[in-house]
Amino acid sequence: MSDPLDFSGKTVLVVGGSSGIGNGIAHGFRKRGAAVHVTGMRASAGDYRVEEGSDLADLVYHSVDVARPGAFAALDLPQRLDVVVLCQGTVRYNREEFAREGWDAVMEVNLNSLMDCARSVRPALADGGGSLIVVSSVGAFHAMIGNPAYAASKAGAVSLVGSLAQAWAGEGIRVNGIAPGLVPTKLTKVTTDDPQRAAGAVARIPAGRMGTPEDMAGVALFLASPLAAYVTGQTIRVDGGLTLS
Repeated sequence: MSDPLDFSGKTVLVVGGSSGIGNGIAHGFRKRGAAVHVTGMRASAGDYRVEEGSDLADLVYHSVDVARPGAFAALDLPQRLDVVVLCQGTVRYNREEFAREGWDAVMEVNLNSLMDCARSVRPALADGGGSLIVVSSVGAFHAMIGNPAYAASKAGAVSLVGSLAQAWAGEGIRVNGIAPGLVPTKLTKVTTDDPQRAAGAVARIPAGRMGTPEDMAGVALFLASPLAAYVTGQTIRVDGGLTLS
């Protein structure tokens, strides 16, 4: 019996795969045999450092600002894609999201660009009955006192998963999502780099630890594999039990 998690011969694209959770997911597929393309904001792969949570070894890098209309559609990507993971994201602190400028900046990346990317990769995924995975956040399911745009955009991302899954199922495209809990990344440094705040956060996680990019990669591999052939329109919370209470 063949290994359902063997992605040899498959082509995977991870938008936002240059660092953090996206990078972990990218290497999860690479280790399972896939040819993996990733996108990031910087001009070249050489502009990233491993100590920043970026390992671009054996990945095909594409530079793009997904917040810029038309930029993603102009990328030179493979004509057929078996898996696309949308993992782009941003956040504004110091209550900047309450102002229109901060709100728009977060929405443009966290929600508008998801639809832009999904629209662009639809033909490539439909060509082979591919899988689209949207990475959101458990912030979609609870209030975030200082980050209304982040919370609203992630809630929108969860809703988008269901809408696209229903719309594109007839084309053989399965659309699902992952909602990570607390994972140390560039966006969560405000919590994870503060010992007191980090300890308080972990105390609220039944699993007793923060998540890792590898934790998210495991779920992405499952959702993209034949093991999840009858799963579509679902967003799985991968949070160590954080949202159980």
